[in-house]
Amino acid sequence: MKKIFNILTIGVLAAISLTSCEREFTSLNDNPKQPEALPSQNLLAMGQQQFFYYTFTGSVNFNNFRFFTQQWTETTYTDETNYNLVTRVQPRNNWNRMYVYSLNNFETAKKNLVEEGGTAVSKQNKLATLEISQIAVWETLVDTYGDIPYTEALKSSEQQFSPKYDDAKSIYTSLLSRIDAAVASINASEAGYTSGDLVYGGDMTKWKHLANSIKLRLALNLADTDGAAAKAAAESAITSGVISSESESFSLKFAGGTFNNPVYDDLVASGRQDFLPTNLVTNLMNSKNDPRREVWFTKVDGGFNGGVFGTLNSFANFSQLSDFFLANNAPANLLSYTEVLFLRAEAAQRGYSVGGTAESFYNQAITASMAESNVSAADTAAYLAANPYNAATWKKSIGEEAWIALFNRGFASWLFTRRLDSPTLILPPNNQLEGLPVRMPYSDQEYLLNKDNVNAAASKIGGDEATTKLFWDVN
Repeated sequence: MKKIFNILTIGVLAAISLTSCEREFTSLNDNPKQPEALPSQNLLAMGQQQFFYYTFTGSVNFNNFRFFTQQWTETTYTDETNYNLVTRVQPRNNWNRMYVYSLNNFETAKKNLVEEGGTAVSKQNKLATLEISQIAVWETLVDTYGDIPYTEALKSSEQQFSPKYDDAKSIYTSLLSRIDAAVASINASEAGYTSGDLVYGGDMTKWKHLANSIKLRLALNLADTDGAAAKAAAESAITSGVISSESESFSLKFAGGTFNNPVYDDLVASGRQDFLPTNLVTNLMNSKNDPRREVWFTKVDGGFNGGVFGTLNSFANFSQLSDFFLANNAPANLLSYTEVLFLRAEAAQRGYSVGGTAESFYNQAITASMAESNVSAADTAAYLAANPYNAATWKKSIGEEAWIALFNRGFASWLFTRRLDSPTLILPPNNQLEGLPVRMPYSDQEYLLNKDNVNAAASKIGGDEATTKLFWDVN
């Protein structure tokens, strides 16, 4: 799919990129009507928009998360569902969006914030907002690529043109420490960014709960390689407070019009009919008599029948995504209340003290997903009765239900499928890999601009392949 970018977005991004350049102005060049530095709130807003849009997009030019989890299949191309990651250089495009258009904007905002007005508490909360925003991007990057440039990545080119790659486990350790510091710095009695914060509108309690929810996510990823650290981090996150309702989910509600939900852009505004839900999804939901089918998909021949993964499917012959996902103002949800409940279920099953049992959180997670989809309480109760939690096969219970509940949230779902190895995914018919993708390869531009460091990183992790497992993916 070719992506058509909004001209306003390109113009604003171009202006933002210029702010990172160091420029000297003489008095003759000063323009009092045009500030030399963009306000930090503008940079925060653009960083958020870019992070949400390009993490959530289904465009084959930017990420393949929904194909990595085999929740979507294709009707026009089959390259992406057969894991060709070269032709459209998705690793490069994803890498640049995260580093240049998100992390860099947040970093520049931190610098510009120093010269701005406001109370000391307000500025401290704003700094915490920018820090947690960066942490969210860093977590996405490290769990997509593994070892990445981190400690030297945001230094100016004069200081470090070829940043070293940091060990992924050490990045986890750093992020956990940064989360604790950011949470400790928050004073929830006063707002942060009342303008420019597109997600929480300056509500610092919600930012605190997001930070702790990212910490819980990191903790569960560590569970199979560093159980003690995972348990401590998970329990600390719960004690401090995680996302506790759908209203606290890390979700960007697009206004529609100028800035649309990317799935709307992918499948409606583009005029294209490139994507379908897979029969892997619809078959599993059919076997469970899942009431969310009625909300999420259209019927074909009186039932729900998704396309075959990795093959060329006729758009008209299979169930399609419904308007529930296709509205131009539909939210992009990157860390939901539903996900947090599944994380708590897994943590409880692993023996962590997280405020309840695995079964109770499993039931709450499914109930929250049903509520998101406007399913009735009676239908929810019937579903739970027919699909109860099974502690003996807990990875299957949690893995399958999280995979369903996180449909259309590719990155969040990918964390569960890699960690729990459930549900069982298939090898596509013309697979371009030696297995299933468990990471994204590094940007091809790194081999031109940062050759020595990327080659060293590739060697360290066991090869720059999509099938090379991350340090925490040991099962």
